[in-house]
Amino acid sequence: MSLFVIGDLHLSFGTDKPMDIFGGWENHHGMLQKAWLQTVHADDTVVLAGDTSWGMTMEEALPDFQWIHELPGRKIILKGNHDYWWTTVTKMNRFFEENGLDSLHLLHNNHYAYEAYGICGTRGWVNMDHDEPANAKVNAREAQRLEVSVTSAETAGLKPIVFLHYPPIYGASCNYEMLDVLWKHHITHCYYGHVHGSSHRHAINGMREDVCYHLISGDFLQFSPEIVL
Repeated sequence: MSLFVIGDLHLSFGTDKPMDIFGGWENHHGMLQKAWLQTVHADDTVVLAGDTSWGMTMEEALPDFQWIHELPGRKIILKGNHDYWWTTVTKMNRFFEENGLDSLHLLHNNHYAYEAYGICGTRGWVNMDHDEPANAKVNAREAQRLEVSVTSAETAGLKPIVFLHYPPIYGASCNYEMLDVLWKHHITHCYYGHVHGSSHRHAINGMREDVCYHLISGDFLQFSPEIVL
């Protein structure tokens, strides 16, 4: 049994949003499927760290969910900035149940147990313009969601591992609201996506103030899920 992570699948089987217009994304779903089948087994867990489907609704995203469901393992999905299909947890869980997607699970104000660890996370928010009231409100909400997720794992006696979509640190920019949650709970590993292409060079990979950060966007990993544990 192993735990994997990958972000930014940007699937579009149910809508016209090809990714091969971007360098390095040609046949990315084929590369992902091949790598997944070679590394992930039925009793493994894979965290999908946001931007899973380009579908604008659950119905548009259904072919993408079905494609993911057919791959081995339990999948835990958190929200990305392009997951426009995302609605309430109740509606999404009902949709998954109605369509037989029992391998898909939502990470939202909760955690999932993996051995002695708690899989925790939220979307996060951008690292700039926090003086704008709208950004400050969203960022505070996301920090609170991370707090709830991590606290729920600790209450269950688990060691939290954090998965985000947005990076809490990018270049010289820091999202201190999110970082405060990581520091408060002594989080040692934080995985994030969102960053693509030439922007990879500005991403933080490695230790920073006692937290090890890992960039796991799909193109950075060359569409091969990264092992966590």
